[in-house]
Amino acid sequence: MLVVNTLAKRLRRWASYRNTVRELSQLTDRDLHDLGINRGEIRTVARKHAKAA
Repeated sequence: MLVVNTLAKRLRRWASYRNTVRELSQLTDRDLHDLGINRGEIRTVARKHAKAA
């Protein structure tokens, strides 16, 4: 059961990462700037968000 729970947790984190990357990538540079993020930081921000989820 532990393996299943670990796998499920990893899948949720991966999905959260992909969704965050997709959503942030769709924003304009101006919108990202307003959030204090530049395009080069999207993956880092998404990784941190997924880890917290």
